[in-house]
Amino acid sequence: MRKQAIRRDRGQAVIEYGGWLVLLLLVALIAVQVGLAVYAAQQAGTAARAAARVASQDQARIGYEEAGRASMSSWLDAGFDKTEQGDEIKVTATVGIPFLVPGFDFTTTKSATMPRD
Repeated sequence: MRKQAIRRDRGQAVIEYGGWLVLLLLVALIAVQVGLAVYAAQQAGTAARAAARVASQDQARIGYEEAGRASMSSWLDAGFDKTEQGDEIKVTATVGIPFLVPGFDFTTTKSATMPRD
């Protein structure tokens, strides 16, 4: 009777390992994706500040969009929008969040305001 019970349990460890492995890979994928989103948001803030700083200067050598793109990682895509509010200039940077799973398209937006020179 004992020999028969051992045969029925064969492969149970492999099934359990496979189930946990799928769960752990999913958690790792989510963690990496959250990290990419946070990094993109941080880069959008940096780009918005750099672009606003250049846009507020009258004698700037480069354009504010160029300054914003130069201040962030080259593998991220960004768009910039400038609005003038009296003695201040506000630049909004929109950065696309890269996704590990295709089919998703999200962006993060950050703004910075600087006084005119």
